[in-house]
Amino acid sequence: MMDVLIVGAGPTGLTLGIDLARRGVDALVVERAPGLFPGSRGKGLQPRTLEVLDDLGVLDAVLAASGPYPNRMIWKDGARVGEQSMFEKIEADEGTPYTEPRMIPQWRTQEVLHTRLTAWWRSSRANQAERGGGPVAFGREVTGLTQDADGASVRFADGTTVRARYVVACDGGRSAVRRALGIDLTGEAVDPAPFVVADLRLDGLDRNHWHAFPQDDGSALGLCPLAGTEDFQLQARLPEGSEPDVSPDGIRKLVARYTHLNAEDVTEVRWASDFRPRAALADRFRAGRVFLAGDAAHVHSPAGAQGLNTSVQDAYNLGWKLGAVLRGGAPETLLNSYEEERRANAAAMLDLSTGVHRGEVQRGKSTVQLGVGYRDSSLSLDTRTAPSGVRAGDRAPDGTVDGVRLFDTFRGPHWTLLGASVPGLRSLHAAPASYGPGVFLVRPDGYVGWAGETAEGVRQYAERTGAFLAA
Repeated sequence: MMDVLIVGAGPTGLTLGIDLARRGVDALVVERAPGLFPGSRGKGLQPRTLEVLDDLGVLDAVLAASGPYPNRMIWKDGARVGEQSMFEKIEADEGTPYTEPRMIPQWRTQEVLHTRLTAWWRSSRANQAERGGGPVAFGREVTGLTQDADGASVRFADGTTVRARYVVACDGGRSAVRRALGIDLTGEAVDPAPFVVADLRLDGLDRNHWHAFPQDDGSALGLCPLAGTEDFQLQARLPEGSEPDVSPDGIRKLVARYTHLNAEDVTEVRWASDFRPRAALADRFRAGRVFLAGDAAHVHSPAGAQGLNTSVQDAYNLGWKLGAVLRGGAPETLLNSYEEERRANAAAMLDLSTGVHRGEVQRGKSTVQLGVGYRDSSLSLDTRTAPSGVRAGDRAPDGTVDGVRLFDTFRGPHWTLLGASVPGLRSLHAAPASYGPGVFLVRPDGYVGWAGETAEGVRQYAERTGAFLAA
């Protein structure tokens, strides 16, 4: 019986696979499709996600394959009528080295993550000897699931069954695992109009702008050059009641209808899909030995680039907790904090996505996810009498101590103690002044778990969270 079966090889499942692999957890990712998702759908990576990718060792590859968001160019009747920035400007400082989202098509993000996961797999001779193949098994469609006190058994369309101590459903908004568990996805339509998204190549537009073609009836079409590729992403809001045609001819006609370009200017349609924006949240994120993460747990409007980023945060939150229970001797009850922390955050991000979609929230400080935290979590313990600055549950900012960069120190599956030295914990003798007075124990996912005026009490906290072995 393996430790963890991850269902779904999107950004969520691949992120979780990497995090578990570096903790020595025996995990396998299974995917219904024959390969990785081919479209650009989730193309924006927020600054907080860049910090996660830094920790996972893939940031350089992502930065090399991505680019900044271009300004939006507004067109009317074939003429340029205005240019506007996509985002409110946020100044970088020592604590927040990444402040601007990066544009990278989802398929490329998945390639980077898959490459990293495969490298971890190949470095583990035990995995190769035991199962061979690779870290992702494609063409494995889930048809059923049962569980008991010791684990869960997942059935596949080919008649095989895999048993694992835990299962994580990362298989999207139509999650087969969620349906097998009988967990409802409760929500509402964000917009009554149908939408189309496509990846295409075309002639006649510069690649320095996100080109927008709004119409008087409220419909609109956008053509955004995808950094690191020759493609544009098309996004279209169609009139209410219309039926999208996502065939190559249908996409070409859509471009000709909304822009000054001709249908033949679209030289290739590489991928296309239609959808109706909705906001929905799973009633539970855990049922026994099965967890929901990513779109299986929450479905967003694509506006504001929150869905994929929230999903990566799910995986990053769950990964260290599974590792602590399976390899660190932490009590199984630690896993209860996953739903406690992530469901509340997902609900907030759903409201944010909907607000951006409806024009009520500006892209910028509120959408970069640097302010996401867990102050109300049962894992956040601040014993100081008058805490100031960074508090338990807050994101741990970057900074330097005696020339040592904190993010370099944090990188890896361990906990980090700032402001004191305790045997068994990776420690720096001080925290940057930006943290305020105190001693801070930083979780593996970059949030402060415990804070105190001295190190008194940190050992007891570390023992119940598996921090010592993880160090």
